[in-house]
Amino acid sequence: MELKGLRWWVIALIALATVINYIDRSALSVLWPDIVEELFPNETALERKQIYANISIVFILSYAFGQAIFGKIFDWVGTRLGFVLSIGVWSIATALHAFAQGVLSFSIFRAILGVAEAGNWPGAAKSNADWFPTKERALAQGIFNSGAAIGGIIAIPLIAYLTVYFSWQMVFVVIGAVGLLWLIPWCILVKAPPGKHPWITAEEREYILSGQKNTESTEEVSEEDEYNPTTGQILKHKQSWGVIIASAAIDPIWWLFVFWIPIYLNEVYAMDVKSIGIYGWVPYVGAMFGAWFGGLLAQNRLKAGWNTDKTRKLTITLGCLIMLPALLAMANPGGPTMAVIIMAVILFGFQTAIGNVQTLPSDLFGKKAVGTLSGLSGMAAKLGALGLTALVPILTAGGNYAPAFIIGASLAVTAILAVWILIPKIEPLKPKA
Repeated sequence: MELKGLRWWVIALIALATVINYIDRSALSVLWPDIVEELFPNETALERKQIYANISIVFILSYAFGQAIFGKIFDWVGTRLGFVLSIGVWSIATALHAFAQGVLSFSIFRAILGVAEAGNWPGAAKSNADWFPTKERALAQGIFNSGAAIGGIIAIPLIAYLTVYFSWQMVFVVIGAVGLLWLIPWCILVKAPPGKHPWITAEEREYILSGQKNTESTEEVSEEDEYNPTTGQILKHKQSWGVIIASAAIDPIWWLFVFWIPIYLNEVYAMDVKSIGIYGWVPYVGAMFGAWFGGLLAQNRLKAGWNTDKTRKLTITLGCLIMLPALLAMANPGGPTMAVIIMAVILFGFQTAIGNVQTLPSDLFGKKAVGTLSGLSGMAAKLGALGLTALVPILTAGGNYAPAFIIGASLAVTAILAVWILIPKIEPLKPKA
């Protein structure tokens, strides 16, 4: 049996896993108004926001270390088994939220969820390096990242709709079960890497493997000749720190909205769960189009003859420059409709940039080191998000979110500088003398 376009089936499944990932992680924020009324009825609004922030910090901290842990796991066991471990554990953790009774139990279940969900990103980066030639990686990463946006679009109205028929506890059980069902097609389809997969056509295998050569020369690079440094050696390259710092700067912008859109709409515009379901999905539409735009722009420029360095830097810079004025505009957005439209512009810019930031590890190192650098940069990104999340209750005291958005604008500038200064040329690295 041969399956044409097998690589696109693989990335589509990973994008679907990302949709499920975002439904699972978004459930707490959407259900929070109902949860606090049942479990925290006597706390003030500020105390409830601080409880939510503390639980979210536990999630991000676990997610940060989970990225580094699963980056190594995917390099050790490969993408097939790595995704089974990641999505299997996070689906069970999601269902366990139904049994939470307070801050401690929610924190434990969010910690398990965070560690396991983190595997999705280094796993996707490694799958991208395994299954796609260099010129298609940004598009593949954009398709994968659009899963996060589609998950955001679906999650908020879907979860709000489910509350009409189910308690918040049962909602967690239902969405947890969906992830376990995803494992069935994954285990059937992804039997082996492209070089050994029994269903891949000879033409596609040759297209993938020949397209993974050194993009600055015509010399083929075998897996044995690729530069696959140890973790310590990776960290000796300033280019690695460019990836890590850029990720740590840009990622908190995304998490600012993932965690706080429902809370923002509830606090600033007094929306309940059902009203949040009407408005809260709009920003993720911008994210979805940004993911596609960033991937297609990079692919177009590479096909036009641009090198990897020029292409990545253009796309990352453009995405950050789109975010910058929109973040500043959120200081005084007016009504809720304009607020969610501006958020959509911000997330469009973010997704335009982030897909190309996430392909940098595969541009710089061999496939056996991609997961490690992706995990390290992902961990730094989540630690950055943790810091901003911890500050939000303090920055937004009294319902004024302007300081948080101004910090987001400064982070966009930092991401641009990290890429341009610390990665003078985006190309495969060589061992240090």
